[in-house]
Amino acid sequence: MIFKNMAIYLTLTIVCVLTSFVVCGQNENITTTEGKIIREDKLTSEIKKIMGVENIPAISIAVINNNQVVYHQALGVSNIKTRKPVDDQSIFEAASLSKPVFAYFVMKMAEKRKIDLDKPLFEYLPHPGIAPESQEDAKLITARMVLAHQTGFPNHSDGGLIKLAFKPGTDFMYSGEAYQYLAAVVGAQNGIGWKTDLNALFQREVTAPLNMTHSTFVWDDYLTTHKVYGHTKEGKPIARNPGTGYWKGNTFFAYSSLHSEAGEYAKFIVTMLKKERLQKKTFSEMLKEQTHFKDDNPLKKEIGQTGWGLGFAQKVTKDYTMHMHTGNNQDFQAYAMFIPEKKYGLVVFTNSDKMIPFLTDLSKVLGPQF
Repeated sequence: MIFKNMAIYLTLTIVCVLTSFVVCGQNENITTTEGKIIREDKLTSEIKKIMGVENIPAISIAVINNNQVVYHQALGVSNIKTRKPVDDQSIFEAASLSKPVFAYFVMKMAEKRKIDLDKPLFEYLPHPGIAPESQEDAKLITARMVLAHQTGFPNHSDGGLIKLAFKPGTDFMYSGEAYQYLAAVVGAQNGIGWKTDLNALFQREVTAPLNMTHSTFVWDDYLTTHKVYGHTKEGKPIARNPGTGYWKGNTFFAYSSLHSEAGEYAKFIVTMLKKERLQKKTFSEMLKEQTHFKDDNPLKKEIGQTGWGLGFAQKVTKDYTMHMHTGNNQDFQAYAMFIPEKKYGLVVFTNSDKMIPFLTDLSKVLGPQF
């Protein structure tokens, strides 16, 4: 009997070791931004409470400690009517979280000498939609200005002629339109345009090396079966796919069309923290302040952001710099941030418009996140 019990014990020990990440590690500790410790099961419980209070259908979330993902969960339902649960394979819209990973892609193109960050984009590809009174100033716009939101472009032109708000390089104005111009330049420089071929190049250069297997800017078969429903302010589930008219499925929208989930996007954030797969000087350019906000900047007044690098906003405190970006497609919202000094990061995707309340409540559990 002793030998039999010993055999059972050894068997269970081996199974526990082999499956520790999935089973035996369910209650591993997670360190907050304030250095406090919270157990995994406690964090999951708190997130579920927040989701209930804020009426959030689903959350995909990852937390990074010591430059590695220590927590990854998909909680809730894809569709509040069908109650189909989400899982680790469920895909969300990244919305403007598209911009930082596109910026990383551009920096790769700069290292390959496909584009010079400080050469006027006009010399690569003149923009066809500039208003007459802004055409000379538009010739000054560079890739660096685009990534730091210094072009003077509006966020979106909605098909109209673009009148610059200021001389490029002299002020800040957040612009998805400028990002799309840069995507067209990158496509032209590679002789592939800005649709599925540009996405294929992006996947070869970025998602494949980072093992972000299902992250894509254009529609594919995996999205057809794994994308969750978005939810309107009224809580109505919406199937956002090309068949319903919500997406031009084959167009690479650099500013908003990335689809992903927290576990995959966190691999990109870990890469930013560990400064891998780009040259160290390239990361220095991405993370240093390129645009300093004036005191009357709404982002500084409302959130405390102090400036912008190449791809990420920045929030400088006395103890650290938080690099951050939000994403808002209304019925999908997303958020990512990382703090190099603390080797800490957070990624959140949701299929509703409740990201800000969620982050506010989560900060009470994990320390300042926003």
